[in-house]
Amino acid sequence: MTRIPSASAPLLFGVYPGGATGDDAGGLAVGPPDDPAQVSAALDLLQGSPDRPFLVRAYTHFDDTTRPGGPHPTATPAGAERYATGARRLDLVAQYRSAAGDVDGYCAFLGELVEQYGPVTRTLQVAEEPDVTTNPVLDGYHPRVREVIVRGVPAAAARARALGHTHLRIGFNTTPLFGPATAFVAELTALGGREFTDALDYVGLDFFPDVFRPVATADLAPAVAGLLRHHREAVLAPAGLGHLPLHITEHGWPTGPERHPERQAEVVETVVTAVAELAGPLRLSGYTHFALRDADSSRPGLFHRFGLTTDDYAPKPAFDALRALVARHGS
Repeated sequence: MTRIPSASAPLLFGVYPGGATGDDAGGLAVGPPDDPAQVSAALDLLQGSPDRPFLVRAYTHFDDTTRPGGPHPTATPAGAERYATGARRLDLVAQYRSAAGDVDGYCAFLGELVEQYGPVTRTLQVAEEPDVTTNPVLDGYHPRVREVIVRGVPAAAARARALGHTHLRIGFNTTPLFGPATAFVAELTALGGREFTDALDYVGLDFFPDVFRPVATADLAPAVAGLLRHHREAVLAPAGLGHLPLHITEHGWPTGPERHPERQAEVVETVVTAVAELAGPLRLSGYTHFALRDADSSRPGLFHRFGLTTDDYAPKPAFDALRALVARHGS
C-alpha cells in the first residue's frame, strides 16, 4: 500500500456531510433528510478549488443481517459516492456491528467495499472507535472487534492490491487513550503482528475537546497540542507505529443553549491551527470535521447541532472559518 505523504506537506481536509449523529446513549440524533444539491454546493465552497484534494466522510456498516455479495449502500450520507467528484474522494468508514462476532463475514464485506467503492475512495477506515465498549452504535461494543481490525486491515489491503487500487489507504482509529487504555494500540499490534502492521497506511483519531469536558479558552490550544503529542509518543510509538501518519478523523464542537456559534468558530480556528502547526513534528496528515450540518437545529440536545451549518444549510460562522483554514493549510 502507498503511504500518506510526509506530514510536512499541506493537510488533507475533509468533512462528514450527513445529517445523522450517533449519541452517547446508543441512539441517533436525526432530523430533516439530506439535500444532495445543498451538500454538493457546501462541499464546493469548503473545498475552495476543484483540484484541491478533499475527503467526504461516509459510514456504512456490517451486521448479522448484511447479505454477502453487495452492493452495500452508505448509511450516512446516503449515496455518498455522488459527492466524490473532481478531486474529492470518500473517506469510507466500515463499521462492525456483528452481535455474533462474524469476523470472516466482516472481512469479506471489506473486500466487497473495496470492489464497490475503491475507484472513488482515498481512505478506508476499518471499524469506528473500537476502544469504546459501552455504546452500541460504536464498534468496541461488539464481540471480537480487535480481531476484526487485525484481520480486516490486511484483508482490505490485499483486495486493494489485487484490484490495482494503489491510491487506497487502509487504517483504523480510536478516541483519546489514557491510563490502562493507552496500551490499546500496542495490544492490537501484538495481536496482529507484521501482517497487520505492514498493511496499515495511517491511524485515525476522533477527538472533541471542550465538548464533553469543558476546557478554558486559554487552555484549548495547549490541551490539543498535549493530546496529540501524547497520542504520538505514548500510544503509537510504543506500538511500533510511530512512523505512520496520524489523521484527525473526527473533530467538532456543537452549538446550542449556552453554546454560541461564535464560540464554535473560535474552537475550529484554534484546533485546526494547532493541528497545522504540529503537522510536521507529529506527522499529522489531515483533519476531517464532524459535521457539515446539524442533525436537527430545532432540538437543544448536544448531539443535534454539531453542524457548520443549520439543518437547512444556512452557514454558521464556523463554516467560513473552516473554509479559510482549508484555503490556508490545505493541499
